[in-house]
Amino acid sequence: MGRLTLNILLSFAQFEREVIGERVRDKVAASRRKGIWMGGPLPFGYRCADRKLLVVEEEAATVRMIFERFIRLGSATLLVKELAEEGITRRGKKLDKGGLYKMLANPLYIGKAVHKGVAYDGEHQPIIDQALWDKVRSVMEVSPRTRACRTRAQTPALLKGLIFAPGGRSMTPSHTRKKGRLYRYYVTTNVIKEGPAACPVGRVPAAQVENAVIDQLRSLLRTPEVVVRTWKSVRAEGETMTEREVAATLGQLDPLWDELFPAEQARIVQLLVQRVDISTDGIAIALRTEGLAQLAGELKPAKGRRAAA
Repeated sequence: MGRLTLNILLSFAQFEREVIGERVRDKVAASRRKGIWMGGPLPFGYRCADRKLLVVEEEAATVRMIFERFIRLGSATLLVKELAEEGITRRGKKLDKGGLYKMLANPLYIGKAVHKGVAYDGEHQPIIDQALWDKVRSVMEVSPRTRACRTRAQTPALLKGLIFAPGGRSMTPSHTRKKGRLYRYYVTTNVIKEGPAACPVGRVPAAQVENAVIDQLRSLLRTPEVVVRTWKSVRAEGETMTEREVAATLGQLDPLWDELFPAEQARIVQLLVQRVDISTDGIAIALRTEGLAQLAGELKPAKGRRAAA
């Protein structure tokens, strides 16, 4: 009899706990539907007073800036890097990609309170407007891999994959931004990890080395040795061009170079240059013979059209 009574009492206690849990959940859901803040990690840009979220204007300005810059850059990786370089933190802590994505996906910033995936109008004031939110969502709907490819394509790097430091280490394009100005350079991974002393040439200013390579390339295309190499390659591919025609065709590139779009300049460099070796003594360029023949073939019909006109 005693065991039966105990089991009955335990059943009533369990039932009472379940009823209390349901009432608490119903209360939270009802409060959420009314847009009431129900606690949890305090979102950046707000402070809590009397169970209500109030905007902290200084932090809110940072949130707006982050949303706007994400639209402009289209890359969480680049944005996190720029924020770190500029010393912009979230209450003293660096913002990583995970935290950035959570911020950009938090509907609380447009004045919404979310409960179980459903957004309700909140009591708090929004930090960003609906138009800015929609622009960010449209960017984030594109896969990160696609956005990364676009970012890399938009970043000017004429010698990407072609430039090498002493010892044969490949150099990758990188950049930094100071006071709104973009500074580009090429650097090896060991310099990034170990510092400038890890490589004899350190960080190489991109514009300086690219201009030097372009100047050398334009000069090389006029040399008799390159003209002969190109002519032989053209003949090997079955084209009927004389050595003089090859020289005249390659000579067209020099006056036209500054009129080309950056994407076309990059394509031609990738076509003509096999590798660029940087040393403390200067720059050495190795050309692609097959690329020279292809370029001559591309320029030849353009010459014919101008002559016909």
